[in-house]
Amino acid sequence: MNFLFVHQNFPGQFPHVARALAGMPGNRVVAIAEEKNVVQRLPVHPNVVVKTYRQEKGSGRETHHYIRDFESAVRRGQTVARLAIEIRKSGFHPHVVVGHPAWGETLFLKDVFPNARHISYFEFFYRADGGDVGFDPEFPSVFDDRLRIRVKNTTQLLSLEAADAGISPTLWQQSRFPEEFHSKIRVIHEGVDTAFVRPDPDAAVELDGMTLKRCDKVVTFLSRNLEPYRGFHVFMRTLPLIQKACPEARIVIIGGDGVSYGRRLPEGQTYRAMYAAEAGDKVDWSKVHFTGRVPYNRYLSLLQVSSAHIYLTYPFVLSWSMIEAMSLGCALIASATPPVQEVVEQGENGILVDFFDRDGLAAAVADALDNPGAYEPMRQRARETAVERYDLRSKCLPEMLRYLSGEDDCGLYAVSG
Repeated sequence: MNFLFVHQNFPGQFPHVARALAGMPGNRVVAIAEEKNVVQRLPVHPNVVVKTYRQEKGSGRETHHYIRDFESAVRRGQTVARLAIEIRKSGFHPHVVVGHPAWGETLFLKDVFPNARHISYFEFFYRADGGDVGFDPEFPSVFDDRLRIRVKNTTQLLSLEAADAGISPTLWQQSRFPEEFHSKIRVIHEGVDTAFVRPDPDAAVELDGMTLKRCDKVVTFLSRNLEPYRGFHVFMRTLPLIQKACPEARIVIIGGDGVSYGRRLPEGQTYRAMYAAEAGDKVDWSKVHFTGRVPYNRYLSLLQVSSAHIYLTYPFVLSWSMIEAMSLGCALIASATPPVQEVVEQGENGILVDFFDRDGLAAAVADALDNPGAYEPMRQRARETAVERYDLRSKCLPEMLRYLSGEDDCGLYAVSG
């Protein structure tokens, strides 16, 4: 079969399935991606042919601010459609087109490949209530946001109509989409390679001239970018309380200074610098380690020595890192928000705290540091959850392959509740 993957940051959510399909005899796999995002990236598989495009123009200055994202999506969709036509002329006719519709790349692909089966990755549908918008009183929404968000979903709605089928990684993320489309969207997580992402009682990490091991009191916090959507501001304001309870603890903070979601700061400012300045001398910075973004293996090693791993998120997309932390057997302390509560059961495979409850968060961290033996069963159950529900090899990848290949006709179902 011929498969076409479309993602501006390929492989995005598709590395495992693209690699697996490319390794199967008789399959041809082509990907479309934005050139600047993949030009220096290692190939997913030697048999995956990546075609790139340049997107040099977004929305115009005079465009109404409600539809700037949509204009950019249309322009990107046009660019990708032109590249897809070239691919078609070269003789490649996909049986299956798999894409992430958020940036508009898939808008016109059904017109280019009308006989293909089109499957979209539906990650998140924005709503004015019940999700990220208006969740944090520090960043309140206004009535204009309700109107803007309704228009913001234009690209998604067009993609929902055009897709033959869809994928969403969690039940909660699927539930955010209009109910009339649920029958199109199968819940399949991308999966975690739990055989590789596993606990290591002998792990040791060199950090700022010292060696951290499992026997040390290490608190870890992780986000691709350190920003409020992932609770960075709450964590930073909890640091004085954590250090008061456990002055010997080492605090390891992994993540970049950009903004993946939410409001951007003025040029040159970062949330890390903002909240560090706010904390000032209330924090013993000699025991706080900002690593920035780190290579994957080092990230795993840092979590392997973690005594308490903190994961906070708005009601939004669930991070891969939380499932990976569970696969590593971390003592997980996470926000009691809907995407997390789908996976974490209080006291069973993690500890849940109110997103805004700094006292509760600090108390949970202190207890995990002071009573590590009591958390071993919870650590083990966290790993069991990752293996049973999210293992790449035994569960998620086989299910994804069946779904994309059309072998799993029962995959189109509605999930209630």
